[in-house]
Order: sequence, then structure tokens, then C-alpha cells
Amino acid sequence: MNPINLHDYEALAQQHMAPAVWDTYAQGSEDEITLQANRSAYAAIRLRPQVLVDVRDCCTATTVLGTPVDLPVMVAPASVHKLAHPEGELATARAARAAGALLVASTLSSCSLEEIAAAAEDSPLWFQLYIYRDRSLTQHLLKRVERAGYRAIVLTVDAPYIANRERDRYNNFTLPEGLQFGNFAGRGYRESGASSDTPITWQNRGEREILTWEVIPWLRSATSLPILLKGILTAEDAARAVHAGIDGIIVSNHGGRQLDGVLPTIEALPEVVQAVDGRCEVYVDGGIRRGTDILKALALGARAVLIGRPVIWGLSVNGEAGVRDVFRILQDELTLAMRLAGCPTIASVDRSLVKVGGPEYAIWSSTVTETWLERKRNRGQESSEDGILKKDVNAHRR
Repeated sequence: MNPINLHDYEALAQQHMAPAVWDTYAQGSEDEITLQANRSAYAAIRLRPQVLVDVRDCCTATTVLGTPVDLPVMVAPASVHKLAHPEGELATARAARAAGALLVASTLSSCSLEEIAAAAEDSPLWFQLYIYRDRSLTQHLLKRVERAGYRAIVLTVDAPYIANRERDRYNNFTLPEGLQFGNFAGRGYRESGASSDTPITWQNRGEREILTWEVIPWLRSATSLPILLKGILTAEDAARAVHAGIDGIIVSNHGGRQLDGVLPTIEALPEVVQAVDGRCEVYVDGGIRRGTDILKALALGARAVLIGRPVIWGLSVNGEAGVRDVFRILQDELTLAMRLAGCPTIASVDRSLVKVGGPEYAIWSSTVTETWLERKRNRGQESSEDGILKKDVNAHRR
């Protein structure tokens, strides 16, 4: 099949990946309600196009924290890209550079941050950060990030603990032998009072620190780079972030992989934008599969969007070329959507373009990722208890 949209890439990627690897990328937490809501929430937003506008010249270029990019789509941080393709984040970085897009590298990447920077060449990079109980480990990372030329720090704030990701538990998933976190090759973390380092594994992820707002001044003292918070979903937290002097907010629910049942990100976006009131830039991730999704997010106040799983799908199907094609599809779709909506530039996209509908518009798309229970049913493995839970999920959908 020659993929013509991101749903095609999703189907092809599932064929390419081992089932346990597919599950670790595709899964949400627990009943995966938020995972599916991230996608379906876009159907509750209606576009209000302007007609008789000259849209022959349509430009998708914008800036993020002052950095010019060719389109308002960034690569979201995702761990261990080598699970999807042997070249891992290096192929992703080259594809982002070719697309004129910004890549946010993960702390838990399978290639080192220096290798990613070399592959990206002069393309802009941000670095997603976890803060570890061993603060010296974090300080060492930050020094490396600055030396490698990254332009901002993205602090993940919604993962004090790893959520209940049941697909991984069913599969007893761990990293295959020979695959490791590239930023920690040969280095572990030191627990208080310990005489030696503990290796960083898929199971412990390096024993992250339980963060409070007091960590922001410490992080400011440890780096000169702009700081964004990833994982904000409410106006209250957005206001606190602005008060703390944060440079940007990424509205995110960790791709539906942390607390299940939270707001889908596109639904949370307007209250965050309103609370920020222009005092910092706001971005959003989660559930973006079409150019019209990007257009809706921009209209609701996002400076740009981030995509995670679609990048992994393209990478799995055809390496760097697959990721390039994912970006090409989104840019083509966004350009067409802007033309049909009467918006020749990103600056011309505003709140008047959208109308947010009521619950009657909440259509549950058949193309979203199946829940774990649905997958078990399809494999003929559903138990009576699973059937009860599945009934509850279907009741929620109605």
C-alpha cells in the first residue's frame, strides 16, 4: 500500500513492528480513555471558513520561541526510536531537518543527544528533560545539552510516577538486549549513601525526583536556556507557570499514557491559552493526525503542535524517508486546509475560525488505536471480566 495519510502509516507500522513493540508505542494507560479522547475530541470542533479570499500564495512558516520553522509541527519527545528502526533518532533528526521542523529530543533516546545534534546539523533542537534524584546526573545532562547547541529545555511535569500501562505488563516488555538509553551509556545514577551507580533501565528510568514548583528556580540556576513545561492541562497550573517565569507551555497528557481520564489536550488548550494571556507561547500535542487538526489547534491558540506516534510510524515503515513523508503529508494537508478555510498565512488563523460543538458532535472515530481489551477480543482472548470492562468502555463512548 502506498500511504496517502497518517492512518495508512499507522496500519503499515503495525505490520512492521513486533506486537510487543507496537503495544509499547501505541498504548495508553489503564482503559485508554484519554488515549482515544485525544483523537475524538477534534471531531467536536467545527471550522468556520472565510470565502472569497486570495489563497493562491499560502505559507505555513512560523516561529517557535523566535526560531523560524517551515511549518508549525514539531517532533514530540519519544523514547528509544531504535525500537522502530535501526537508525533511530538519527533518521528522525535528518527528516526533521529536511522538513524544516524542530525536533524535541528525549532524555530516554536510544542515540545520545550529541549524536542527534550532529545528525540535525544546523536544524533547531530542544531537549526534553527528566530531573533525577541524583541531581548531579541532571546537571551533567544540562551541560552536555548546552554544549551540543540545543536551544531550549522542555521539562516534563506530569510523570512523578509511571502510570499503569497494562499492555507493557501483559507483554512483560523490556528493552531488547543491546538496546540502551544513549544518553546514559556507561553511566548510572547514584542513590544517597550508595557507593556505586545503579544502571538506568526501562524499569527504573533512572529514579526520577518527585518535583514541586520549587524546582523551577533550581533549573533556572542550572541552565541559561529557555524553559518550557510539558504536561500542563489546567488554567491554574498555566497561571503558576507564567508566574514562575516559564518561557513556554506544552499542553500535553503524555499521549494518554499517564493519568487516564484527564482532559483531551485540544479540549484543555483554550483554558491554558486564556490563562497565559499572551505572556508565553503555548503548544499542544496528542491526537493530531490531519492538517485540519493542526489548523484547529492553531485557531484555539497554539503556536505550533507536536506529533509523536506518527513520527514513529513513518520511521518504522521507511526510516528517514518515512518520517519525511509524514511531514510532507501534514504540510500538504495543512496548506490545503488553510486555502479552503480562507487563511493564506499562519498569522491569519484565529479563534473566529472554529466553533466548539457540544457532546452531540463527539464522534468516536473507528481509526483510532484499539484499546487493549479490543485487541484481546480480536485475538480471541477476552475473558468474562474483560467483557464487563469493555461494556463499560462502550457505555462511556455513547
